[in-house]
Amino acid sequence: MTESIIDNVPLFTVRADTYIPATPKEIYSVVSDLTRSSEWSPECRGGEWVSGAPAEVGSIFRGENLRSDSVVAWAPLVRGTWYTEAKVVAAEPGHTFRWMMLSHAGEDQESVWGFDMEPAEQGGILVHHFRMGKATNGIHKIVKDLEEPDRKRFIEEWTDKLEQDLDDTLKRIKGLFQKA
Repeated sequence: MTESIIDNVPLFTVRADTYIPATPKEIYSVVSDLTRSSEWSPECRGGEWVSGAPAEVGSIFRGENLRSDSVVAWAPLVRGTWYTEAKVVAAEPGHTFRWMMLSHAGEDQESVWGFDMEPAEQGGILVHHFRMGKATNGIHKIVKDLEEPDRKRFIEEWTDKLEQDLDDTLKRIKGLFQKA
């Protein structure tokens, strides 16, 4: 059996950072409120807390997402509106906020998004990151009928998309603080 790029661990690791003209605690109060994610996320349109207290470790957030037809247009991705559930795995005000994507069966996946904050002169540094260890069920569905060259192409283009999403997210969050 030949190894596939999909077997790489981690499959994705991306990060971006920016200066924000606010304290780490002020930044945290925004980024830990996932119901506001439509204000900064390229795909998440917001959602609701379905289990636990908002933004506490162990709480579950159900997000509504929207993906256009132009995103990695050739790949068999979910298009239009779809829903995800994520569990908060770290919540330290002024320092870090992370959530793990859950499978449709409610099981943990090695797919973790997060924000870290550090103090900086007259504000803070906001780091946005994503790491997928083993490929999720969703990734396996996307690539199951693809030949290895197209699997590699998909991973390359999806990595580019993730990097752009992180940059766009940080620009939008920064904009929220510059308007205030």
